[in-house]
Amino acid sequence: MANLIDFLQHQNLVWQGTDNAPLSQCVSEKHSTGYEALDNHLDGGFPFPGVVDMQSETGVGELQLLLPFIRSQTRLCVMINPPANVNAHALMHQNMSTELIWGVTTSKPIEALWAAEQCLKSGVCSSVLLWHQEVQIHQAKRLLLSAQTGQSMCCLLRHNVVQGGALPVSLSMQLVPSSAGLNIKVNKLKGGWAKPNMTLAWSLLWPQIVSHSESLQGQVLPFKQSVSR
Repeated sequence: MANLIDFLQHQNLVWQGTDNAPLSQCVSEKHSTGYEALDNHLDGGFPFPGVVDMQSETGVGELQLLLPFIRSQTRLCVMINPPANVNAHALMHQNMSTELIWGVTTSKPIEALWAAEQCLKSGVCSSVLLWHQEVQIHQAKRLLLSAQTGQSMCCLLRHNVVQGGALPVSLSMQLVPSSAGLNIKVNKLKGGWAKPNMTLAWSLLWPQIVSHSESLQGQVLPFKQSVSR
């Protein structure tokens, strides 16, 4: 039985809570997400170094969720194969240092994984944002090892995930928009216990488009529509 458990642990098929997890498997440091409610939910913030698997539809606020963390770093943030061109002007309005934001576009998925590994373990990057649909277990392990080597964080941004089984990542989250805000489901938190779902209010993610009047408390303002005459 002991040999079977050891085998399953080696394949990352056994989940362990904080009290029983070996010290070598526990996350030693957390970095604030920039949102106090989310920090409390994640027992301190994003695991660092580590790999964060973020599953959501494109454009629901997933990048906005990461901006405070990226803004707090002093090393490079590399975005690999983003679904659209990165808008430097918009980043400047978010008080981002655009000289620390680099973009990489590859023609093959395997090249994107290679580029992510090199950036993560280089020591000059705080974070790597990798838009990549299919990631195998051995590839996730390589990303995690590279992040540990370079003391960095890799964020996998995926949508319409169909592959079965959990990846050996530090944190796995699903993001779903709702009228109240961004619903966050924590699928896996290494070194921690299972978490209930939480909602991050739109007023925290998008304060510039939210009304705070009593009649429209916390409601997202609609765009003006043209009227044909």
